[in-house]
Amino acid sequence: MAETSIDWNERLSTSVRSIAPSGIRKFFDIAAKMEDVISLGVGEPDFVTPWPIRESCIYGLEQGYTSYTANRGLIELRQEIANMYAREYDLHYAPDTDILVTVGVSEAMDLAMRALLEPGDEVLIPEPCYVSYAACTTLAGGVPVAVPAKLENEFRITAAELEQYVTPKTKVLLIGYPNNPTGAIMTRQDFEQIADFAEQHDLIVISDEIYGALTYGDEPHACFAAMPRMQERTVLLNGFSKAYAMTGWRIGYAMGNPAIIAAMTKIHQYTMLCAPVTAQVGAIEALRHGEKARLKMLHEYDRRRRLIYDGLTKLGLTCFEPKGAFYIFPDITSSGYTSDEFAEQLLQTEHVALVPGTAFGACGEGHVRCSYATSIDKISEALTRIEHFLKHHKK
Repeated sequence: MAETSIDWNERLSTSVRSIAPSGIRKFFDIAAKMEDVISLGVGEPDFVTPWPIRESCIYGLEQGYTSYTANRGLIELRQEIANMYAREYDLHYAPDTDILVTVGVSEAMDLAMRALLEPGDEVLIPEPCYVSYAACTTLAGGVPVAVPAKLENEFRITAAELEQYVTPKTKVLLIGYPNNPTGAIMTRQDFEQIADFAEQHDLIVISDEIYGALTYGDEPHACFAAMPRMQERTVLLNGFSKAYAMTGWRIGYAMGNPAIIAAMTKIHQYTMLCAPVTAQVGAIEALRHGEKARLKMLHEYDRRRRLIYDGLTKLGLTCFEPKGAFYIFPDITSSGYTSDEFAEQLLQTEHVALVPGTAFGACGEGHVRCSYATSIDKISEALTRIEHFLKHHKK
């Protein structure tokens, strides 16, 4: 490109310049140029989307399903989503007014923030958390306020901790459980206290439940909107990427009061118009006939979860046993490295890629995120390499 006298950095918006690129991608850009790398990093199922879901889309293409849909998404999909929440949580959402189908949960998060926030509004965000939460808040003109969740409390957040950070400017509480990157869950009893806090301070709650179908043990997923009096003040976000191995399909949804869904739809129709029709067809099939495949994948994740937890614990790393999602968040301070140093040195010396905890907020320092959405063989080899690293490369 020819030289230009324009300083493009000066022309960019202040909010865009103020946010850092995703910390998840840094090490994987490096790893992509290396050989023999085992990745415990990217949060993506290693399974292919189940065949019946793919077949439904092939059939749809053969039948000519290639057009736009309604801005809110196919009514058949919205009805299936409503049916699922009525069946599993006794929550009742009207498909016509209370549900918006989006291009992944990422778009739903962005729409919710832009529909709710005025410049300077504060958003309480328990950390460690998914990398986009603070960035979406900033891009919508809001102010992200990190509330540290502690290892000793299994990375659950309490109402007492939130009370320390609430101010007259606080408008939204953003929660994401099961949690990325820690694998933590919140119980119904935990959420009942958070619900009282949200009601006391008249906060809107955005609940990102993309990992809700991936929980382990006897404690079922607690849907925040199902707490008493919370459906009316909750924007519930979910999707198909994780539970049904549909990451590349980019299909999610938001549910809530008709006014917030209408506002989000208004933005959506000007920026995205509608989610891809093929992905919506696949999502319908997933909800109607995908349960057996979902449970099969969940069982395999559970095997991997137990392997990596036992393995890292035997190596002397302090670990919270994850109860949801497909991540574990070991404490690596005993190595003498910072999170970034540990991730960089492990990649360079042992060719194992993972994510430093600081990618998920400053309170992630001293931890790294390992994804067990990969094969048993690769996890076993990664554990062997991490053991070698800890024996021969400690500071």
